[in-house]
Formats: sequence, C-alpha cells, structure tokens
Amino acid sequence: MAKTKLALALLGLALLAAFPQVVHNPYYIHLFETILIYAILLFGLDIVVGYTGQVSLGHAALFGIGSYTSGVLYFKLGLPFLVCAPASIAVTALFGALLALPALRVTGPYLAMVTLAFGTIVQILINEMTFLTEGPLGIKLGKPIFFSYKLGEISYFYLVAVLMLAALLMVNRILKSHLGRAFQALRDSPTACDCMGVSVYRYKVYAFVISAALAGLAGSLYAYSEEYISPNTYNFELTIMFLLAVIMGGRKTRSGALLGALIVIMLPSLLSDIELYRQLATAAAVLCTVSSAYLVISKRSSWRQVAVPVLATISMALFSFKLENITDWRLSIFGTMTLFVVYYLQDGIIGFLRTLLLRTRPAGTRVLAGENPAGATWSAPAMPPPGSGALLSAQQILMQFGGLKALNRVDLDIAQGTVHGLIGPNGSGKSTMMNVLTGIYKPTAGAVRFNNVVISGRTPSAIALGGVARTFQNVELFGEMTALENILVGLHHSFRSNVADVMLHTPRFRREESAAHQRALGILNFIGLADLAHEEARNLPYGKQRLLEIGRALGLDPLLLLLDEPAAGLTAPDIKELVAMIRKIRQSGISIILIEHHMDVVMSICDTVTVFDFGQKIAEGQPAHVQSDPKVIEAYLGGTLEEHAAATPPVQGALS
Repeated sequence: MAKTKLALALLGLALLAAFPQVVHNPYYIHLFETILIYAILLFGLDIVVGYTGQVSLGHAALFGIGSYTSGVLYFKLGLPFLVCAPASIAVTALFGALLALPALRVTGPYLAMVTLAFGTIVQILINEMTFLTEGPLGIKLGKPIFFSYKLGEISYFYLVAVLMLAALLMVNRILKSHLGRAFQALRDSPTACDCMGVSVYRYKVYAFVISAALAGLAGSLYAYSEEYISPNTYNFELTIMFLLAVIMGGRKTRSGALLGALIVIMLPSLLSDIELYRQLATAAAVLCTVSSAYLVISKRSSWRQVAVPVLATISMALFSFKLENITDWRLSIFGTMTLFVVYYLQDGIIGFLRTLLLRTRPAGTRVLAGENPAGATWSAPAMPPPGSGALLSAQQILMQFGGLKALNRVDLDIAQGTVHGLIGPNGSGKSTMMNVLTGIYKPTAGAVRFNNVVISGRTPSAIALGGVARTFQNVELFGEMTALENILVGLHHSFRSNVADVMLHTPRFRREESAAHQRALGILNFIGLADLAHEEARNLPYGKQRLLEIGRALGLDPLLLLLDEPAAGLTAPDIKELVAMIRKIRQSGISIILIEHHMDVVMSICDTVTVFDFGQKIAEGQPAHVQSDPKVIEAYLGGTLEEHAAATPPVQGALS
C-alpha cells in the first residue's frame, strides 16, 4: 500500500510539472492554476467541516480578506509578494480566531447563520470602505517580482503549485498527528473529547485559525493570479461552491479537496458544451450501472438501494439527447448532479471509490517503524503513597436544576485502591454525581477534593488531566476513528509538541508519536483488543466497545477511574470479561467508582457500596451489609423489611 501511494504521488508530481510544458494554451494554464489555489482553501475548509464537524459559511469572506490584504498592501504601499502573502495569512488567521468565538457557544445551523452573517458583513465592508479597498472599482495588481524578475503565467503557475504542495504536506502532517486526532474526536463526541483532556474550546479555535490561514494564502495567490479583485467576487455563491466542493470530493481526504476544486471549476464550463455533456452523462450512467451491479453481486448493497441512482443517471443520459440547447438548463443540471452526490454519496466521490475498490479501512493511523504490537505492554502509573484521608472526597454536594434537587447535600469519600460502588433506582442521582465529579456539572453548593486539591469548578479536561478518568452510560467512542486512534486520543496529554513541531516533523514529535503508539498498543493488549487495532470503533461488537472505552480512559494514566454502568446491555460472557477487566485494573492500583444495576457484579467486586435515592445517600458500607439494609430494600422494592421478610433471595433477585 505504501509503495502504491508513493508511486501515485510521484506520478502526480510529474503530471503537475509537465502540465504547462504540454498544454500551451494560457487559458487552460490559468484554469488549472485556479484549481490549485482553490485546493489550498479546501484543505483548510475540510479541517473545519470534515474533521471538527462545524458548518462554516464564512470562508468566501476569509478568502476575500486574504485577497484584499495583499491587494491593499500592493496597491497602497507597493510592498512585495514576500511581505503581502505572509501578511494575508496572519490577518486572515486573526479573523479566523474571531470567527471561532461563536463556535464556542453555538453549533449546527446556528453556527452556519453566524458565519453567513460574517461573510455578508465582510462583503459589505469591502464594498463600502472605498478609502482602503477602492470599493466597486476594485484593485489592480501585477504578478510577483523576485529579485527584479517579474513572474510570467508559467512561472507563477509553478509558484502556486509549490505552495499548494507545501500546504498539502503541512495539512497532511497536522491531520495525521495528535492535533488531527483531536479534531476528529471533537466531531464525534465533544463531551468525551473534553473528558479525555482535549479542550473543546482550544481545538475549535485551532481548527478555525489553521483553516483561515490557508484561506488567506489562497486569497493572496488568487489576487496575484487574477491581477484584479473586486467585492462581487467573494459572495455567498462562492461560499456554497466551496462547501459543495468538500462534500462532493469527499471529506477528510486531501484527494477529495483536489477533486472538489476540479469539479467546481471545470464542471460549469464543461456543461456549456451540449456534446460534451452528452458524453459525460452517458459515461456517468454506464459507470453507475456497472458499479451498482458490482456492489449488488458482492452483496455489499441491494437492488432496492441502488435502483434510484441507476435510474437517475440513465434518465439524465437520455434527457441529454433530447436537449438542443444546454444553456438554459445548465444550473438545473448542475444542481441535480450536486444533490445526487450529496444524497447518495455521503462520503463523497473519493469515499465511494474507496468502497468500490474494497478499501473499507479509511486512511487511519500509520504503523510506525519500530512498532511491536505483540510485545507492547501497559503498566499503570505510579500510585501516590496512601494518605490518611480519602483519595476523593465530595462534601455536602448540592446539584439543583431549577426547583429539582438532583443531589441534596451528599457526602462521598473514596478510599485509595478500592472499588467503590454507587447504586440506586433510576433517577436517584448516580450519574449526576458522576458528572459533578468529572466537571461536566458545576455543583450548586459543596466542594469536591481529589488528592487533597479542590477540583469542583474546574473544566472536564483539567480534571481529566489531574488524574480522574471516566466512561459513559451510553458509549461515547469516536466512531469514525480506529480502536488504536481512540486510545491515542486518551494519550493526547503525553504530547508536548506544538504545531511547528508537527509540520516540521521534529525529532521531539517523532519520539512522542512513536512512544504514544507503543503505549496505545500496550493498552490494547491489556484489554484484549490488539487484533482489532485498526478496526473502526463503530464496527466493533458492543462488548468490545465497552472495553475500548475503558482502555481509552486508561490512556489518561488515571489515579481514579469512574465507570458509569459498564455492564448495561452486555451478554453474560461479556459481563464475565468485564468483571475480569475491572479486577485487573484494580490490581494495578487504580481506584474505581462503579455505577451499576447488575447487583451480582456490584456484590462480587466492590469493597464499599453507597446507595442513592431521590438525590440523597441512604446507606453506605460493605456490600453484604448494604444488601440487607431496610432503607435499601424499601427504595428498591417499595416496602419495609418486615413486608419483605421472606428473606435475602427475593431481595437479591430484585436488586439484580
């Protein structure tokens, strides 16, 4: 696979270098140059849309800011390209940071509306600030000059190509590093991301800043390429074109960004020729029919699933031969094709081709030189010496939602090296206590101390980095990432490399990446999932997903591990495997808080059990003592001890 990728890369470089020498028409050279410029912007837009899952409709505005920064500096001050281009990157990155601020509070359609408003405001300001931007008249530029040599069309094409390749390399390195894994985790589950020590706020800002910087570079190159810029260029239609390019080409792939740029530049021009459109429509119908038949024969799809796209492409091909003039239908046809790709090829064209070629595993984590999966081992962090007090102490915790007191002045002490069970009926406050201990909820009153430090009021990421890890009642894995990548997110705290280290692949980054991979493989060996390291988490059986979530939490090197109903939904063999895993973790010295409804699990592995009911602690002690407590029996069975004096067996069955 590596040799194939290298061969394709070398072939691509050769074609890129040969294009201006083979194609002498300046129009086509300029067209291909624009595709490369758009690709730079799409690399960045894919970080925001494809990796972090944010919908941004403001990238045309960022593109315009980059263009006008270079245009104003060139037109007003006569500054050279080597000053204007970096200035465009810096100014646009600053605007990207400002654009990221709403993303910290709103998501989905609300963020889309905010970024759309940003784009509208920028276009209006460019048009109205005539003292700076020359308004509707626009700004004229010349090609860059290096050491008294003015670049021509071909030499500027090579400059754009080199910068596109540099952007491609930089983005690829970022997205294959711990930064890229953090972006992907942010998309799949922001809550779990925060609880793995990866700050949601920080990495949203990082994503927008990097994306905006690339938009600024693309804008600067576009201004010098066109040699004229005006406000009407950077409109809402351009934003939609950028977004469609990412979706149609395929998110989370650099090849998808290149293909998307090619589509949005070339397709409108190609659709102006009726004969060419007929050829394209016929080829698309044949390709769709053949690929659909292949998917059905290989039992990867059914005729019912492929019927609509096959009929649609055949109908479009037949319709093309009925048309005499395509000009009036061009936008309608383009919109129909876009709708088809978005609806039926949700992973884009590149994703569809991967599926067609049986490349079911996406570009996941690399197996680095020196990795030894079979020999990788994991050991728990060194535990602090036992102190006189509890490892974790929650004092008089009040958690109030309006008039509802989910926790009402609850005390909880967790001794070091123990398994402490939290049980109670549904709605008794167990998961609320878990969320308070891990910082998802800030208590209305009271304080939580961990290892003699007050942690209540801290962010979830800060608490996680302080030694408190957790799993979730409903599995919160990063589904599109492999098992190994999920563990590596838990090991995010072990990296000290910054963005520059990642882009330059410094020795420090390479050492940290290699060490993290070995440690992640050791954790996978510990939980028994080493043979599934490169399987996507969403494809794992449910029991294995539960184990993977525990393994990811172990990546934080916790002193205290909180398990929220880990046996829920598991089969008997899976529960047996889970209990064995919890005992292994306890033997390593890690303290555990276990919320569970399976009383056989609680009674077999817990040293101490605390019982909640209606937000209050009603009992605490050893499992056998708690099991026979009258208040516990009443909470579970709705009666008194005398009413259920038929003894322990019925009580045990009810609690289980």
